[in-house]
Amino acid sequence: MTSIKFPSIFSIFSIRLAWRQLWYDKVRFLTAICGVIFACLLVFMQIGFKNALFESATLLQRTMTGDLYLQHSQSEALWRIVSFPRQNLYRALSVEGVENVTALYAAQAPWKNPETGVNRTALILGIDPKANVYPLPGLEAQKDFLRMRDTVLFDEMSRPEFGRVVELLKKKKEFPVELAGHRLDVVGTFKMGITFSADGNLIVNDTTFFKLFPMKSQSGVDIGIISLKKGADIQNIQQQIQQMLPQDIKVLTKEEYIASEKAYWNNLTPIGYIFNFGVVMGLFVGFVIVYQVLFNDITNHLHEYATLKAMGYDNHYFIQVVMSAAFILVISGFIPGLFISAMLYKIVEQSIFIEMDLTVLKASTTFLLIAVMCFVSSLFAIRKLKSANPVDVFK
Repeated sequence: MTSIKFPSIFSIFSIRLAWRQLWYDKVRFLTAICGVIFACLLVFMQIGFKNALFESATLLQRTMTGDLYLQHSQSEALWRIVSFPRQNLYRALSVEGVENVTALYAAQAPWKNPETGVNRTALILGIDPKANVYPLPGLEAQKDFLRMRDTVLFDEMSRPEFGRVVELLKKKKEFPVELAGHRLDVVGTFKMGITFSADGNLIVNDTTFFKLFPMKSQSGVDIGIISLKKGADIQNIQQQIQQMLPQDIKVLTKEEYIASEKAYWNNLTPIGYIFNFGVVMGLFVGFVIVYQVLFNDITNHLHEYATLKAMGYDNHYFIQVVMSAAFILVISGFIPGLFISAMLYKIVEQSIFIEMDLTVLKASTTFLLIAVMCFVSSLFAIRKLKSANPVDVFK
């Protein structure tokens, strides 16, 4: 018998057939949807956690307005910095197109809660109060206070374990705290946000920073920030500065500096691997559930498929049916998974105090991964159709 070639419009009928087969066994259909939803939740949450890690770890880097950044080649992240000689930063001023340079210092130290006396580790940033490369909300208004000796600014978005600093400031305008064993006065606040490496952030002037960390040499710089004149060629100036500096000092653009910070968390710590592994496991669980549903559906209707073959339908039509079933599962599982994930994002955000936005990119990435998972499952299940022989109709 010559195979009948059906036009592409029969894909509509393949969707109808796929839907009726899935809906026929409602329990199995619901199980498959739950499997897809579970996979969606795992993928959404793992991608959300990973992006939150990257976004929080690069908060300061993305905020700073410098054009080029100098750091020692052995520096791994903002909280694991190796200093380099200060004169290397000032040498950049000799390059045409460089407007000014400034130094950033960073270290971690214990902050004693002013009410409970419990210590909590905070990230301490030492800056030059005259520098204009830190447009953090609230910082500009506090720069006059920051110029005073033994003063500190507190990040309003730090975890509650650091104490009710904002309320205390409203009552007293300033109050003493113990930081790294030294008495400082909290004189104001700013907004930055916590990271995976620090539950709170503080800003002091560079003089106070070296008082807190006497082991740090004042002749060294943790991060060098270079601002260029308007219209300057960033790549050309970057090459010129790199050529005049020792090889152990890297000259990075802002994008490269952010990328290096992300690479540390993704490649040199287990956190990035854990999140990636979570995505893979979520997809694998969803793959197994969807495959079992599609495979059992084909097995239970094998005689019906054989009948359709005897009527002249070719394998292309059957592939459409199974693919259509996979597509139905994708849509049926992704939509509720999206809404549930949005609610979980808000709950987690309020718990960990790190921003988690459900962006279009995250949603489209998750949808693509879930769609690939379901369609790969259907490809494995389609192999069963090869045994759908028209002769089975007469058995």
